[in-house]
Amino acid sequence: MTLRSAYRLAAVVGVVLLAVPAAAADLVLKRVVLSTGGVGYFEYEAQVDGDAKLGLDVPLDQVDDVLKSLAVYDAEGSAGEITLPGREPLSQSFADLPFDRAALNSEVDLLNALQGAEIRVAAPKAISGRLVHVDREAVAGPGGAVDTRSRVSVMTAAGLQQFVLQDVDAIAFADAKLQAQVDTALQRIAGHRAAARRELTLHLRGSGTRTVRVGYVVAMPLWKASYRLSLAPDAKAATARLQGWAILENFSGRAWQGVELTLLSGNPVTFRQALYESYYVPRPVVPVESGSRILPPPDSGIVAAQVSGKPMPLERKSLGLLRRDAENMAADATAAAAPAAPPPAPIVAAAAAEEATQIAFTPPYKVDVAAGQSLVLPLIDRELPVRRVDLYQPAVASRHPLAAIELANNSGSGLPPGVLTLYQLNAQTGALYLGDARLAALPPGDKRLLSYAVDGKTTVDMTTGERQPIVKARVADGVLHISRALRWTTDYRVKANAPAAPRLIVEQPRRAGAALTAPDPKTVELTPGAYRIPLALPASGDTRLSVVEEQPLEESIRLLDIDDDRLGAFVASSELDPQLRQALSALAARRRAVGRQRTELERLKQQRAQLVGDEARLRSNLAVLGGDPALHKRLLDKFTETETAIDTASAAAGKAQDGLDAAQRDLASYVAGLTL
Repeated sequence: MTLRSAYRLAAVVGVVLLAVPAAAADLVLKRVVLSTGGVGYFEYEAQVDGDAKLGLDVPLDQVDDVLKSLAVYDAEGSAGEITLPGREPLSQSFADLPFDRAALNSEVDLLNALQGAEIRVAAPKAISGRLVHVDREAVAGPGGAVDTRSRVSVMTAAGLQQFVLQDVDAIAFADAKLQAQVDTALQRIAGHRAAARRELTLHLRGSGTRTVRVGYVVAMPLWKASYRLSLAPDAKAATARLQGWAILENFSGRAWQGVELTLLSGNPVTFRQALYESYYVPRPVVPVESGSRILPPPDSGIVAAQVSGKPMPLERKSLGLLRRDAENMAADATAAAAPAAPPPAPIVAAAAAEEATQIAFTPPYKVDVAAGQSLVLPLIDRELPVRRVDLYQPAVASRHPLAAIELANNSGSGLPPGVLTLYQLNAQTGALYLGDARLAALPPGDKRLLSYAVDGKTTVDMTTGERQPIVKARVADGVLHISRALRWTTDYRVKANAPAAPRLIVEQPRRAGAALTAPDPKTVELTPGAYRIPLALPASGDTRLSVVEEQPLEESIRLLDIDDDRLGAFVASSELDPQLRQALSALAARRRAVGRQRTELERLKQQRAQLVGDEARLRSNLAVLGGDPALHKRLLDKFTETETAIDTASAAAGKAQDGLDAAQRDLASYVAGLTL
């Protein structure tokens, strides 16, 4: 569409601006709060007088968050409704209009879409009537050029009249309702003009001139912390200079000009719900859960200053310095005589405030950040206690420990997590790069080990063994109580080749259910998954460390129910007390006596049962073969012999039962009286 065609289209539709109360002032961005939770709070201000409407332009992908979190602060008035264009396609916005979106592509399309509408043309010739049709025609111009003109046919009271659309200045619709519908269509197009943005209109009610603040929370890139730790040239220095910067991005879709910026370090619960969607199915919407965000792993600190006993104060354990030998003292004297190394340039640090669940950093000045730009903001400048150590973590490096710095936070506010670069200040060569480390969140009064390099001058050899001795056994009330212990022994052989090796901390993984028995638990720190065991290294040569963990296992066995094989194993065990082994040997003898009596009784019972069966068979034969005197006599003699044998077997079984009862009583009496 040409510029002239656009002008004619505006003349055709006669757009009339709706009369709405103007806002007292535009909303101006005054405050931005960025959180490491991946969200940002944006606060605007405006001066209003009485009832007012304020426009808030936001990107389309932020509308859900704005609808969820928008808050209006008005001390003298009240907040009303909020209106904004629907999210449906623009074509759906024309459902209640007598024409579609394509009708507004040109003046010809609009007039043809409204055939039958009453129009008025004032000049160059006054025409009033109902629109019939608009036809395009080609007209030859000067020099043979072809021009396209639009001829409009109108049914008037005097008949059908025509005029050329390009020759008139304005066309008006006589029907005010139709004129309003065209105006509504243009407003809806304007509302969707920026496909990626939406204009929210906030309705305020009140009286008098006042300041209104409007704030909301939307998704933003999380800001990152970056640190530089500068170690003093003097190896005996108890502190180091820590400087921190915040790296952030302005992806809010608008420039920040003179805004008050606050950075929050924490882990708030945040989520998004699709409030700007249209739902036609009455079903609940389940939000998509987002995972949380989580080289040497960053140190998360200790959970106890020592495994047992009274913990050492943080200052003594974190700030105490290693005693140096004569060679190192001479080196220190030489370093002290050298010119002092220039310190890091100071920075304007942000004010830090510890909140209930997060830390708030607020720079003492306002910031300007253009849309789409990044900003590196000075955040922290502190002198903090440090100590050089070696940290052996077999899962990270199996042969050598990691060179590390023990950093203690003795300030009043925590340090957010971030990456850290270490420098060694040196008067002769300037700053030397040592390595990078990862700093986990460091609350006040806590400390972290920052591993930054592999110490190849120290070598560690680790071996692990396991055995299962019986450490204690006793008998009481007929029950054998056995206390075993699973024992793991880990041996470390350390060879230090440096003349002044730092203190070594061995990180021994903790076994579930086991207790540390060596070295002295009072000298060991406890992390969530490991023991931290200090080991002083000699100037050169080897040293050893044995770490012993034990897990007790308790077992109770009723002696009257123990099987012979298990009892025999206890009797043969060299780990049992000799007196207990002798008692169990006597118990085994009595159990064998009971077993022999029981076996004999069972044999006699089986013998008697067989004789009784023979007697029954003989009795049956006597009844059948009674007619033969000789045979009858032999059977009768056999029958008498069997009855005698049954009597003998019954008597023997009775004696065997008595013997078994006596053996069982003796066993029970022995067990009941056995106490060791």
